[in-house]
Amino acid sequence: MLYFKKKDIMFTGIQPTGLLTLGNYCGTMYRWRNIQKDYQCFFCIADLHSLTTFKIDNSKYCFSSNILDMVALYLSCGVDPTNSVIFLQSHVYTHSQLYWILSNFVYFGELSRMTQFKKRLLYNNTQINLSLFSYPVLMAADILLYNTNCVSVGLDQKQHIELVKKIALRFNSIYENIFIIPDILIESIGSKIMALQNPKKKMSKSDINVDNTIFLLDKIDVICLKIKQSLTDSDNPPQIVFNPKKKPGISNLLSIFSSLTNTDISILEKRFKFYQYSSFKKILSDVICDTIFKIQQSYIYFRKNEDYLIDILKSGKKTALNYSKNNLKKIFSVLNLV
Repeated sequence: MLYFKKKDIMFTGIQPTGLLTLGNYCGTMYRWRNIQKDYQCFFCIADLHSLTTFKIDNSKYCFSSNILDMVALYLSCGVDPTNSVIFLQSHVYTHSQLYWILSNFVYFGELSRMTQFKKRLLYNNTQINLSLFSYPVLMAADILLYNTNCVSVGLDQKQHIELVKKIALRFNSIYENIFIIPDILIESIGSKIMALQNPKKKMSKSDINVDNTIFLLDKIDVICLKIKQSLTDSDNPPQIVFNPKKKPGISNLLSIFSSLTNTDISILEKRFKFYQYSSFKKILSDVICDTIFKIQQSYIYFRKNEDYLIDILKSGKKTALNYSKNNLKKIFSVLNLV
């Protein structure tokens, strides 16, 4: 179990459904190695959130392999389990307890206005379960349970974090200043990587068209082909400039390049001003492949040692549970539940 130094708390979580993508990496994961220097970090594997798409007719449905994949990928992206907490959400029962408490401090109308829920409703309005509607409340519990100062998320989660703040402020106004109001960590570039074939929608691990998405465990030759075939623009001569509205394809590729090399887009525009799209894509492919190859080599090393990965989760469970129980006790106290 970890013993914390006096640092601000950073919380983040990813569902263990499907393989992680380049969008996940550019949006949040690439900063994890360095963020541990300044924050006490809680890295949650959000398996309870994954149940929102649970197939009730599949008795063999199980997350175990995906969960260990996720731990190995966390480590491969620089998470240090001796300084940070890696834990499985379902191992820490306090998340569900606080979820139920916070459900009393959020309104139906607020949840019904969540953009992601409304999109799901349009896509399939006959199989929307309660968890799809209420999971932002569980997300609030995840975050507020740890006295979180900041949350590392992609741009698509900004609305949910605003709801977390609203719930915390509402609770604090009625009782005491129990909850810290968390800030959001979002990068200006790379926070929302778009689909390669359709750069008007977000890159997603659940996309039916796999050519839209680069997965962190894709083969290197597959990655190169996906970038080569990615949508750019039809202007002639080609213009490698950042303009998401008029040139969404090339703007998306510039965002990826900027994130992976920590280079301002304005510098990239000057550097590639006279390049053909094909030449630019080839250089970008090399950058992506170099980054992902290093992650994959590390992943292979960690994934072979399942006992080590399981021990990390056991240790994370103990630390997260002890820390969150102390915070939940304060909440129970003000609610006279003790």
